[in-house]
Amino acid sequence: MNEFIDWITQNQDAILLMSAKIAVALFIVVGGVIVARTVSRTLINRLDKSSVDNAVVSFMAGIVRTIIIIAALLMALSHVGIQTTSFIAILGAAGLAVGLALQGSLSNFASGVLIMIYRPFKSGDYIDAGGTMGTVQRIELFTTVMKTPDNKIVVVPNSRITGAAITNFSEEPIRRVDMVIGVSYAADLQKAKQVLTDVILADERTLQDPAPRVAVSELADSSVNFIVRPWVKSEDYWPMYWDSMEKIKLALDANGVGIPFPQMDVHLHHPKGEAGVMQVARIDDSNPQTPKQ
Repeated sequence: MNEFIDWITQNQDAILLMSAKIAVALFIVVGGVIVARTVSRTLINRLDKSSVDNAVVSFMAGIVRTIIIIAALLMALSHVGIQTTSFIAILGAAGLAVGLALQGSLSNFASGVLIMIYRPFKSGDYIDAGGTMGTVQRIELFTTVMKTPDNKIVVVPNSRITGAAITNFSEEPIRRVDMVIGVSYAADLQKAKQVLTDVILADERTLQDPAPRVAVSELADSSVNFIVRPWVKSEDYWPMYWDSMEKIKLALDANGVGIPFPQMDVHLHHPKGEAGVMQVARIDDSNPQTPKQ
């Protein structure tokens, strides 16, 4: 006992110094825990205002909290004289190994977090992303689940979605229906334009603001092409497109406006190579029902 007391007496300064270092180290650890909780709560509050998925918020907050606490522990150990270089090297090597092994998964995870933070689309939107067109069913951390128009479920890795352009067809409340209608060169253009305009305006799904547009867009090889561009609600896009195509064809036929189609010249020769009869069959654009001989 006397020897222990003597040792304490002889090393009193060193013991006091070490005690002070330990106290400071404990203060660093406690402060790190407090800072980690504060930053974590602030992050959760900020992300909640951005309507980010709760699972992503909790996961990211946990990662941030863990990193701050680990940093505080390393600082505390370093303050009391314990070399942390080896610990950092081990953690770095382990992190590198895990990162290489899970490179694809980590890429998908990071992409999933970006999707949930920036919200380029949401569940229920019809999008073209990652080489797939469909309605978004679920947005998960690693994948996005989509349903195609023919009722197939497609699971797309998030990295493929964020690595290319994303087209969201449901983001805006209205869309423009783009149609190109070709009429014969022999047709009355003013009459054709009026027929197309009447068909579009007669449909109750056509919006007046923005106003629909019907105009000549091109003098093509075998037809005069009109652009027909009504604006409709996003959910009416395809019904309007399909119905308008049928109504336009019927209206043009009823008003005698010809719709040209590809022509073909057929030459018939005598099989023995003698000078025979050459017949040319040509389809008349203005009256597709009557071929010319």
